[in-house]
Amino acid sequence: MPKGLYGRSLLIVILPMLILQSVVAYVFMERHWQLVTRRLSEALARDMAAIIAIIDTYPQDPNYDKITEIARRDFNVSISILPQEGLPPPIPKPFFSLLDSALSEEIVRYIGRPFWIDTVGKSDLIEIRVLLPDKILRVFAKRGQAYASNSHIFIVWMVSTAFVLIGIAILFLRNQIRPIQMLARAAESFGKGRPVAAFAPRGAREVRKASEAFIEMRRRIERQIDQRTTMLAGVSHDLRTILTRFRLQLALFPPSAEIEALEADVGEMQAMLEAYLAFARGDGDEDSVATDIAETLRAIQIEAERAGFEVAQSFEGAPVVTVRPNAFKRLIGNLVGNACRYADHVEIAGRHTHGWLTIQVDDDGPGVPESERENVFRPFYRLDGARNQDEGGTGLGLAIARDIARGHGGDITLDKSPRGGLRAVVRIPG
Repeated sequence: MPKGLYGRSLLIVILPMLILQSVVAYVFMERHWQLVTRRLSEALARDMAAIIAIIDTYPQDPNYDKITEIARRDFNVSISILPQEGLPPPIPKPFFSLLDSALSEEIVRYIGRPFWIDTVGKSDLIEIRVLLPDKILRVFAKRGQAYASNSHIFIVWMVSTAFVLIGIAILFLRNQIRPIQMLARAAESFGKGRPVAAFAPRGAREVRKASEAFIEMRRRIERQIDQRTTMLAGVSHDLRTILTRFRLQLALFPPSAEIEALEADVGEMQAMLEAYLAFARGDGDEDSVATDIAETLRAIQIEAERAGFEVAQSFEGAPVVTVRPNAFKRLIGNLVGNACRYADHVEIAGRHTHGWLTIQVDDDGPGVPESERENVFRPFYRLDGARNQDEGGTGLGLAIARDIARGHGGDITLDKSPRGGLRAVVRIPG
């Protein structure tokens, strides 16, 4: 069964039509065509029986000219009398021949003598030979005298009409399905964080209502995002002002261990504030563009190596994928940075096949217990003594990474790495 609405709609239209035409064709073939053919074959067999009766009853001239003329004029058949040399051997019959079976039955019924027929050789004529006591009667008759040869016109008209109706149905259904496909594409693009270009309600009333509901939902979400961004900008400005005031006040005090501790706390608060604002903002204002993912992975590898970490990377498939480049780089950078803090060797493997982009980050670090692999994605969640306890971190790295991945219509999962540590798998549609 087709999976799409278009294919299923076509089946709903086409299957009843095919079933109806099959039933009509069967009834026509069984009732009309076969009945007419048998009636015509019966008439031809009776004409031949009358000719044989005349030959057997009344004396004929040596060349049978009179009976030949009567047969041509009154029965519309051509006959000839052949010497007694026996009937030809039977010829192969077609697999399906209504004429052969009907005409043979009528000849047996009305003549009752040995006969031979040929309905295959000449397309317009059929040949019949009847064995008489001392001769053979050969009859040539037009195929139309024994066979309903024009019945195929009905089948041709029926099939042609069916194709016309199917063509009209295909065009109509395509126009009805197109607005649904446009709505699906718009929803998919919006779910992946991509711009929805020139989408307007079209199609039937129900489809228009669904489209209008989607547009209103999109407006509410965008308005909520704008309000959140504006609020966070104000909060960021106010908190940064206070933290800057703290730094200035601490700078006025003479150096001491207590002042250094306070400055470290202020720096940590600044880092937590920036991480929280980045998590809450989610880079939602960035547009999706075609990005070379292989080049992005190489850039992340170079940055990690400059920081003194050992990182290997590889990529398979078409490298260009439509993503939000800065957000995606931050997504992979968070995973790689998290792996580098707790492992000696990190490996990044990218693959773009079958419409999906998959990035795997493997390391040889301590890993994360299976029972905690979902909890570590919660904001500010930390594992005592585990890798999620970021040195100088805020506990938001994995939460930001998953938020970005889901903003692209994908997700992040954690598993055990073949290298012994943790494997982070990013999978987004591409």
